[in-house]
Amino acid sequence: MLFLIDTDIIIYSLKNNDTVKNNFLKNADAVKIISVISYGELLYGALKSENTVKNIAVVRRISELFPVIEVSKPIIETFAEIKSSLHKKGSPIDDMDLLIAATALHLNCTLVTNNERHFTGIPGIAFQNWANLNFHR
Repeated sequence: MLFLIDTDIIIYSLKNNDTVKNNFLKNADAVKIISVISYGELLYGALKSENTVKNIAVVRRISELFPVIEVSKPIIETFAEIKSSLHKKGSPIDDMDLLIAATALHLNCTLVTNNERHFTGIPGIAFQNWANLNFHR
């Protein structure tokens, strides 16, 4: 199975959240990747932190552990389709989350996030919440 790990799950892991850590262990053999969007969000957090140098090093290490998926033309095309569809329904979501969702859809992988509310309305997306003890998707 291929998992696209969302920014919030990485942060929970860095904070030693037991549920997230256990889910990483349960899925140790699965391939895990992150979006370049999550990489950017993590870098932003490191740059605004009090321990900038240490936290940038942590983010760079994360990018060594998880392949970072760039935003490609097909991902942007998927993004545009989703954004247009959600706009027509009157339920837009943040562009960064949409780019992460488009990456998961384009690569046909499962998005791992705690932000279920944002992704529930996206047709065809598969996701799991590794921060929730009771996830069943």
